[in-house]
Amino acid sequence: MDLPFWKRKSLEAMTLTEWESLCDGCGKCCLAKLEDEDSGEIYWTSVACRLFDAGSCRCSDYVQRKRKVPDCVKLTPKKVREIDWLPRTCGYRLVAEGKDLFDWHHLISGSRDTVHSAGISMLGRVTALESDMTDDEDYFDHVLDEQP
Repeated sequence: MDLPFWKRKSLEAMTLTEWESLCDGCGKCCLAKLEDEDSGEIYWTSVACRLFDAGSCRCSDYVQRKRKVPDCVKLTPKKVREIDWLPRTCGYRLVAEGKDLFDWHHLISGSRDTVHSAGISMLGRVTALESDMTDDEDYFDHVLDEQP
């Protein structure tokens, strides 16, 4: 039996369709993160990007996201290997680290709903959108105790 593409291809060798399918739809990339300027420590918040669709845990305008939200991070194989805030459960990160996808990932389970039923996604856990924040200090009310 042939190995699935994520086990036999590097991130760089994947087609666009394969690459995009690695996203598990958890919505964690869409959360605002705060970085301590002195220590470099990352603090996760439950504040999502203004384009975040809370019902699907996906971007509401994925194609135009960089135009509408200039600081949106477009993942590339290089960035996946460099960004330290990618969730431990992220399909891109797992494949880059030579690990397998979790059983709840849609490429394993066959359903995009298993990320939600496994409690991995941000479904029902976002408390505000960035567009709701009037001051930088407002984010502190939404800091999480740990990476979701």
